[in-house]
Amino acid sequence: MMLNDEMTNNDEMTNNDEMTNKITIRPATEADIPTIHALVYELAVYEKEPEAVFTTPEEYLEDFRKGLFESHVAEVEGKVVGMILFFMMYSSWKGKMLYLDDFVVNEQYRRYGVGQKLYENFIEEGRLRGCRLVKWQVLDWNEPAINFYKKNNAIIETGWWNVKKFLFE
Repeated sequence: MMLNDEMTNNDEMTNNDEMTNKITIRPATEADIPTIHALVYELAVYEKEPEAVFTTPEEYLEDFRKGLFESHVAEVEGKVVGMILFFMMYSSWKGKMLYLDDFVVNEQYRRYGVGQKLYENFIEEGRLRGCRLVKWQVLDWNEPAINFYKKNNAIIETGWWNVKKFLFE
């Protein structure tokens, strides 16, 4: 359902509530893997790095089957419109933690509560697993995401640097 930007505030609130009521969050299945990969690519475009995506849907499927990552998807009327991709990690200081590698909502479905439901689902998943910490990254220029995390009382660390080394050419 596409919503018109010219609606009145009351119409928008009613339609937002209607949209929120239609959102279902569920664990991903193998059938969702191509859509998950497409959403990751959509995120890479938004982050101005589409050329950085080396993975393929086939590789995702293989790694999903091996349990290297898990994903939950958000559906609206049977259509996958968002997802979280996560895996277990261990913090030498805190213990068990759940790492959120990607969190994407299709652009057409942003601002209707899809992201909030996915976020709450991720937090609850960490609690259910007995984690002491959930963790993820956000780009320093992504103000909408930063504001979303602040609204949800997340701690945004600015004193740590990311370090990585690619093992492929």
